[in-house]
Amino acid sequence: MKELIFPFESKTILRKRRAIKKQLLADGSARIKKKIAVLGGSTTDDVVSAMELFLLNFGIEPEFYQSEYNKFYEDAVFGSPELDSFSPDIIYIHTTSRNLTMLPESPSESPEQIQERLDGQFEYFKQMWINLVKKFSCPIIQNNFELPLFRHSGNYDGWGYSGTGAFINRMNVMFSDYARNNNGFYINDINYLSSVIGLTKWHDPDAWFLYKYAVRAEVIPDLAYSVACIIKSVYGKNQKVIDLDLDNTLWGGVIGDDGQEGIEIGPETAVGQSFSEFQTFLKGYKNYGVLLAVCSKNDEENALLGLNHPSSVLRPDDFVSVKANWDNKDHNIEQSANEIGLLAESFVFVDDNPAECAIVEAQLPNVSVVNITSVSDAMYQLSRSGFFEITSLSKDDLHRSEMYAANARRTAQQKSFTNYTDYLLSLNMKAGITDFLPVYLQRITQLTNKSNQFNVTTRRYSGSEMAEVAKSPDHIRLCGQLSDKFGDNGVVSVVIGRCENTTLHIELWLMSCRVLKRDMELAMLDELVKKCRERGIDKIMGYYYRTPKNNMVSELFGSFGFTPESKNENGDSVWSLDITSYTNKNHVIKVNEKEFSHE
Repeated sequence: MKELIFPFESKTILRKRRAIKKQLLADGSARIKKKIAVLGGSTTDDVVSAMELFLLNFGIEPEFYQSEYNKFYEDAVFGSPELDSFSPDIIYIHTTSRNLTMLPESPSESPEQIQERLDGQFEYFKQMWINLVKKFSCPIIQNNFELPLFRHSGNYDGWGYSGTGAFINRMNVMFSDYARNNNGFYINDINYLSSVIGLTKWHDPDAWFLYKYAVRAEVIPDLAYSVACIIKSVYGKNQKVIDLDLDNTLWGGVIGDDGQEGIEIGPETAVGQSFSEFQTFLKGYKNYGVLLAVCSKNDEENALLGLNHPSSVLRPDDFVSVKANWDNKDHNIEQSANEIGLLAESFVFVDDNPAECAIVEAQLPNVSVVNITSVSDAMYQLSRSGFFEITSLSKDDLHRSEMYAANARRTAQQKSFTNYTDYLLSLNMKAGITDFLPVYLQRITQLTNKSNQFNVTTRRYSGSEMAEVAKSPDHIRLCGQLSDKFGDNGVVSVVIGRCENTTLHIELWLMSCRVLKRDMELAMLDELVKKCRERGIDKIMGYYYRTPKNNMVSELFGSFGFTPESKNENGDSVWSLDITSYTNKNHVIKVNEKEFSHE
């Protein structure tokens, strides 16, 4: 919904929130349902109302529990029957600097006394986090702290031992250190948010005294949006691709008219410097695993000439797809999505031409669009939009662009073969398929929350839940890594089954779409049957739960040779396989020629 896309109008959201919610719920979208507990150190009703709208727009239907005013600590440490019965999927602790109770009181306090205050305040919060994880084993989102609006000692407040600002900055560092060392714990950075909005616009002392609002009402949607972006990232709803126009987007000028020497990029002019900074900014996204693509109305020769400009930061091999032609841009986006193996909704389209942006918005409403009015505006929109909010970062993420570029080379090679099996054999594929290893748990969890198409149950796991599955004696677990002569795809497939007497019940079977049609699923099935036989299991039950995105695997178990047990009107189905006479189905991938690394 346009009203909920950044940059949004906060007053409109607050004024029309009931109508917006009604419209969202009536749009027929399929959404995952999640229970969110909000433990607040201030009034949270409006925060929850705004967060609900953003989550609905992200494809998540939330149910909320709210603590009583300023009872966040009691609920977390001592518990409450209401919170226990609610059993949240995720917990958001909405505290601010108003809830810091151990701030320095006097400049006469020694550095040692101030450190005791810091340690005591940190332990106060840490006790909550530990109790909540122990009881609910779910992700926790915790605000850090904004700086105060008023200060006693001027600039000294930010660096002196007794300064409130200095205390808050050090506390924020302690929170960050904790987040880095505890999976499933995330910081909502209101220190940044209050800074980018401005402390005078963030704070409203009168609203605190009257209504116990810790922030000004007008910035509540910004706060709620920030939290919602973290939640949608946890559940794998980030975008994955920035699809870029070229002329007056990656450089100044029109390459077809001005030639390579006439476009503005590089240190010679102010305009050229700004586009160099934008390209460097985009390269930073690529370094975090976001894919870059080109979608330009241009001759391909001219497009490549521009990208090969001596001062260009981005080069042709930084892009997983280059569509430079005179076709409609919405068509090119769809074609790029198909070639890469992603849904069009994974794309963010960036263009300086408002007409092109309007066409893409109309034809591909699920594609996010950024209309450039200036380089700085484009960077601000991309950085504040939450399109690529990071809640986990694996080694595979850092090499994602190379993996998809290798996919393009595989596609090109396929065209030279008339026999598909010969093509697969030519890839010289090797798979490592094993039980879950600690080094891969983060990637495994990430896959369960991001994979939507090749995913028979679309069951989601938090980091702590996956850690429990990893050590469960009642489960058979497999993770599969696939490499070939073009490169390593990393961990691309996950299977989890629960043992019950001599039957295995499949709880999760997923695979990354970047390795579709390479028989990796058959290699996983062969290994699963092998593990079942080792456990005395002679029957596997498969379950398919239909979603709007996983139709491609509706007959997966049938293709494996499973027998249908039941098929419901809603598309769900149950399958069974007697493995007593099973013979291996994979004939193109070499499996477990070397062991996985346990590092």
